[in-house]
Order: sequence, then C-alpha cells, then structure tokens
Amino acid sequence: MRHVWPPGGPAGELDRTALADLYTHPAPADRPFVRVNFVASADGAVSVDGRSTGLAAPGDRTVFGVLRELADVIVAGSGTVRAENYRGARTSAPARARRRARGQAAVPPVAVVTAAPRLDPGAALFTDTAVPPLVVTTTGAAPEARRRYGAVAEVLDAGDLSPAAVLDALAARGCRRVLCEGGPALVGSFAGAGLVDELCLSLAPQLVGSGPGRILAGPELPVPLPLHLVSALAHDDGLLLRYAVRPFE
Repeated sequence: MRHVWPPGGPAGELDRTALADLYTHPAPADRPFVRVNFVASADGAVSVDGRSTGLAAPGDRTVFGVLRELADVIVAGSGTVRAENYRGARTSAPARARRRARGQAAVPPVAVVTAAPRLDPGAALFTDTAVPPLVVTTTGAAPEARRRYGAVAEVLDAGDLSPAAVLDALAARGCRRVLCEGGPALVGSFAGAGLVDELCLSLAPQLVGSGPGRILAGPELPVPLPLHLVSALAHDDGLLLRYAVRPFE
C-alpha cells in the first residue's frame, strides 16, 4: 500500500497520529527489526559541514520524532554521536503513555556502538537524558567501558561487535524494534550483513555538491540490495520515503 501526498497537499505540520499508523512496525520476527533513518540532499549528500542538521527536509524532524517514539532503542555509532552532539531521546507525557500501552519502556534509550570506550562521560549523551544510554562494545573493551561509564550508562557486551552480535546484545536487553540513525559506516556494516529491514529516507530539496559521502560507507555490498517502496509522502518541497529492504538474492 502506497501513500502519496502530492505537492499542494499537506503543508505546515504533519499529522503525527497518521504518521505513527503509517510507520507501524510489522509483526515480530525471529530477530530484531532494523529500521534505518537518514536524511540526504537531492544529490546524495548526508551532511553539510559534517552535520546532518544542515540538510533541510520538510517534515523530516516530525518523522524523526515519530520513528523514535515507535522504537525500542535508538542506535548510533560513536562518530555520529560525537558529530551530532547526541542527547537522550525526549518524549512527551502523551508519547510515554502511548509507548506504555504498546508494552514499551516510557523512553527509548540511545545505544552507542563503539569498539573503544573513548566518549567523554561528561558528554550530553550521558548527562542530558531521561534514561541511561547503552554502550555496546566488544568483550575485550567491556571492562574498561564499565569502569568509565558504569555510573552513567549500561554497558552491553556484544562479543566481536559484528552486526549480528550487536542485535543479539540488544535483543537480550529486550530491544527488538531497532532504529539505526547512522553513521554511514555502521549502516553499511548492517546492510552488508543483510540485517537492514527498512530504510526511511528524507530527501531534502537541496544541492550540496561534492564532498559529503553517501548513506552507506565501507566495503561494497556483495550485490545491490533491492528496495520495495512502502510509502512516499511529498511534503512541501521534500520527499519522505519508506522502503522495505529485500534480502540478497
């Protein structure tokens, strides 16, 4: 089923209730469902001056909030956490009630994936949050991470930090609806392992030019991953696209 809101249709604020219905997760599977959310310019840039906030996609912030509300956990790599100065997720009282009604925790934690515990314990991720973040790291780095972040975060031992091991650690923590917000290297590793289920892409009506990379980084995929368009919302001059990712064939 495809939903198209043509130009000249909705302007201003999007209907958050309708968006929540549109982006509802599919039925639970045998592993966590991985949804990737990115904003990119019309020519494929994922940042301006190193930050995604330089990309102005109409409606993107609203969808961003809805996707976070629906997730069990928000996952990002340590580079993205630093570049974007991540803070904890914020939820309103009505959103907390909706989450509890779905059997979720009132506020989704942010999980930072890092092979080396070098984030500053005084960073906003740890100090400006309603719930402690999760630090997902390797078996070898876990003791140092617990020493460094034990008072401000929960450390998860994810073995060799492969995508499958990260998902296993999150599933053991009860997090099965995973929202991955980047960066490109982390998303590229999940895609290469065939563990991305959905891509939500906000297309900003901007041309940035050469320089910024694409939404995936790292080794090339074995073969291109086919996508199935689930919904397309045209809001003002931007496009809010939702794709189901089909497995490698």
